[in-house]
Amino acid sequence: MTRKRVGLALSGGVMRGAAHVGVIMALQQAGIPIDYVAGVSAGSIVGSLLCAGISAARMVELSAELNWRAIASPVWPRHGLVSFARLARWLIRIIGDRSFNELSIPFAVGVTDLETGAPVVIRDGKVAVAVHASCAVPGFVAPIRYQGRLVGDGGISFNLPGAAARSLGADYVIGVDLMQPKLRKRGGPLGYGVTALEVMIARSGGGPDSVDCLITPELAGFTYFDSGRFEDLLGRGQQAAAGQLDRIHAALNGPTDTSQSIDR
Repeated sequence: MTRKRVGLALSGGVMRGAAHVGVIMALQQAGIPIDYVAGVSAGSIVGSLLCAGISAARMVELSAELNWRAIASPVWPRHGLVSFARLARWLIRIIGDRSFNELSIPFAVGVTDLETGAPVVIRDGKVAVAVHASCAVPGFVAPIRYQGRLVGDGGISFNLPGAAARSLGADYVIGVDLMQPKLRKRGGPLGYGVTALEVMIARSGGGPDSVDCLITPELAGFTYFDSGRFEDLLGRGQQAAAGQLDRIHAALNGPTDTSQSIDR
């Protein structure tokens, strides 16, 4: 029997992206195949490395390089406070200036058209440019022009790109969601506002409903901005994935059932 083709959808989460690496390590160690990958924001960084053939172990080594100084530089605040051009150059140094058709695993990057609000899935052109665009949080990171569009962070319109992974050809999509809203009562009005923003991002574009199996590392209230918590995030990702391995194996080894509910 032909096995199901597996897609991996990696959400945005700013500096929480290290949890994605932990999930990938757990899936690979369990022998779960990854045939397609779609990523948004932080997920697009990790996804591009995976699809370029960078091992999870190498990603752990590279984590020491990924800090704000390495990926961001201040700019005149006309369109944003910082530019992520350094991020694009860093990625090119690691994987080369590759186009999507040069990757080992088919890959899609989610961005948002800032002039129309429409979600855009990028599957061709230069990988580093697409990743740069997907990470450009409006109001903070300057957006870029890509294929005639002014584009920015894909998390605005679809933070968990399950549909994008399926459009690549996946029969079964594993989603990794790093956005977990937490009510921050001590933050007063700002705390409530941040919680509302988390909810909107987490549910954008269908959110968890767009995948077959949802992996959610325990990150509620966890930092989005501290780049020094890699080991902790890595472990949380591994632990969350480990809790879903039996269900994933059962889904991949059993008959196709389109009515099957999402594994939580």
